[in-house]
Amino acid sequence: MSNLALACTLVFIVITILVSMWQKLDLEKDILIGTIRSAVQLLLVGYVLQFVFNAQNPVLLVLILCAMILVASWNASGRAKGLTGIRWRIIAAIGVTEALTMGLLLALGIIEPTPQYIIPVSGIIIGNAMVVSGLFLNQMKREMHTSRGEIETLLALGATARQAIQESLKRSVKASMIPTIDGMKTMGLVQLPGMMTGMIVAGANPVEAVRYQILIIFTIIAAAAISSILLSMISYKLWFTEDEMLRAGEM
Repeated sequence: MSNLALACTLVFIVITILVSMWQKLDLEKDILIGTIRSAVQLLLVGYVLQFVFNAQNPVLLVLILCAMILVASWNASGRAKGLTGIRWRIIAAIGVTEALTMGLLLALGIIEPTPQYIIPVSGIIIGNAMVVSGLFLNQMKREMHTSRGEIETLLALGATARQAIQESLKRSVKASMIPTIDGMKTMGLVQLPGMMTGMIVAGANPVEAVRYQILIIFTIIAAAAISSILLSMISYKLWFTEDEMLRAGEM
């Protein structure tokens, strides 16, 4: 794509801003900021990846993956502000998810152990784990509000914190995975996924592009399950005080 063609895509931003002004949505500033930030960030990432790919340095690769995990965790933790200690647990959940899924991909020889494969696939894994973690925390906040009476009753009857909150955890894990599962059901019929589309546009064989996309889909659903279940296991105590009473501040 030429620089001129890339510049011409700004017409879509102009249309969005005009629609916002017409409907008085007051989103013009956010759209401009988002446009500038996304363009600058992507250009910077492009140059960084070009340098990393040429350097073939494993230390740089690890640093990039750690940075991706930290940024993803910081963003997901915003869904549970005031919940002390949640950020480190999200880092652990996303980190373990990345280690397990990428470890299996490399151990089974599914992808090549080079930055050109590891970084893009890791970005998909970490990004999906971030979204799932955020959805899980959102649902847990609702559960702590709507199921407070049920949980307190179970605690009063002698249940442990884990037993009392178990059903809320199950509902939250399911809610966090539903978008991923629904996306799998319509893949190829309603939408052509980004990786597959990009490979086809770049000139790859459509069948080969589909194979890589299937790999990504299966990896994503595994990452969603691992991250949501692991986060539920290591974070549920944060909703309770040390004497196993529900915290009032996070409801």
